[in-house]
Amino acid sequence: MDYLPFIEENLRSTAWFRPELALTFGAVALFLLDLVWRKAENRVWRLSTATLAVLGVAAALLAAQPPTAQMLFNGMIANDALAIFFKWLFLAAAAITVVISAQAKDIRPERAGEFQAILLTVVLGMFLMASSANLLMIYLSLELVSIGSYILTGYKKGDRKAVEASLKYVIYGGVASGVMLFGMSYLYGLTGTSDLPELARRIGALSQTMTQAQAMGSEAAVRLTLIMSVVFVLAGIGYKVAAVPWHMWCPDVYEGAPTPFTAFLSVGPKAAGFAVALRFFYGALAGDPSTALFDGQGLGAAVAGIPWPAVIGVVSAITMTLGNLTALSQTNLKRLLAYSSIAHAGYTLMGLAALSKTGMQSVMIYMSIYLIMNLGAFLAVIVVAQTTGSESIFEYRGLAKRAPLAATAFAVFLFSLTGIPPFAGFIGKYYLFLAVLERAGGPGGSWWMALAICGALNSAVSLYYYARVLRAMFLESPYRDEPMGAAFGHRLLLGAFSAAVLVFGVAPGLLVEWTARSLDFFRG
Repeated sequence: MDYLPFIEENLRSTAWFRPELALTFGAVALFLLDLVWRKAENRVWRLSTATLAVLGVAAALLAAQPPTAQMLFNGMIANDALAIFFKWLFLAAAAITVVISAQAKDIRPERAGEFQAILLTVVLGMFLMASSANLLMIYLSLELVSIGSYILTGYKKGDRKAVEASLKYVIYGGVASGVMLFGMSYLYGLTGTSDLPELARRIGALSQTMTQAQAMGSEAAVRLTLIMSVVFVLAGIGYKVAAVPWHMWCPDVYEGAPTPFTAFLSVGPKAAGFAVALRFFYGALAGDPSTALFDGQGLGAAVAGIPWPAVIGVVSAITMTLGNLTALSQTNLKRLLAYSSIAHAGYTLMGLAALSKTGMQSVMIYMSIYLIMNLGAFLAVIVVAQTTGSESIFEYRGLAKRAPLAATAFAVFLFSLTGIPPFAGFIGKYYLFLAVLERAGGPGGSWWMALAICGALNSAVSLYYYARVLRAMFLESPYRDEPMGAAFGHRLLLGAFSAAVLVFGVAPGLLVEWTARSLDFFRG
């Protein structure tokens, strides 16, 4: 066998794999710098600066990527506009997390280097998730993200909640990954390929196979196997985005993990999960790649007799409803935001279910806006927790008097999470509902209208538990009267996040144009 073509292809691919290589070597360098600077003064700031430098190099290399979509490493990785869009989100989330963690008390100074190095490996895994064009690559990159996340979740050594959260995360993540891999193995057995573009063609050809098998009485077995394999893959993706019924790890992990990493976990891996979902459901299951994108074939016309958009829509409705209803009774702010995160996964699934260009764009817009407002919300929790030592809602009484900036910024983020204009969250939800309502004008319109109504009612429910926090901050008397301090970097980020939420809420044009340019992805 001549291996020369494979070697040449890998060498060619390496030239466009430079952002990932920067993260790889940067993580190794951080481990070494952590040893060199172990006894140095201001080691946290030195390590944070080095981490930001690595992210900056990755960003510069990402900006130099070619405008045309291409496949790398013999079809394992896609270098296209969709991947680049999500990679920018990952870099932004990581850079903000580094700045937050450098001034947070959750990460002890002597362990800051390891934390940031492992964080870079998680970002590397998310880069690969966004670019994966092969079932095996999806699994490997998801595992890279998960293993790093398990470690960072239990990073508060000796903390019982952190240890419990990490153990639950490992057990649940291992089961979900195993189920996903099992489904992928059946997909490979049915189609003979693990490449997503080729998978789309062969799943389309399976319909003819099932027609022939029907005459021989084996059609039901082929159909059931295909349905089971897709459901199992959906389980792995649902675990990563914390969709019902794969959400049970989320509240405990969010509460037990260091809050800076909780903030990152709520936006980074979730966005990576939706990047994989877009590739899998809009690519591998959306019909023959040679036809027009989103032409109503394949997934839209039902695969194996199952209307998958409706299945995703049902998961969306259940996810947002369970997340919002459970959040009503929460008094711990991290758990409240965890259930809120589950609800927002449900909202985002509406765009995924729509199976249209508007639906795809709505997911990308919402993930961008969600990154800003959710990181901001967790930053407000960090500011309060570092002063009071508690994450209880009762510590937020009279916050507007003790920390006016934190209270005002938190109010902006909560209004945005609800989806109230003129905040950016309204723009995100507008496009999600637009994608669903566009489908409501076609076949099965009443079903899509019901999904839109469910989303609207859930948004109204979410206003109640967000309003509880607002009432505590602005209308109730504080336990203590002394002012609440916050690190300069945290105050700066709170102001910047608040401004961004307002700017994108009033003038979202740049974000909309950016996502519109990023819709194309490699389909073979």
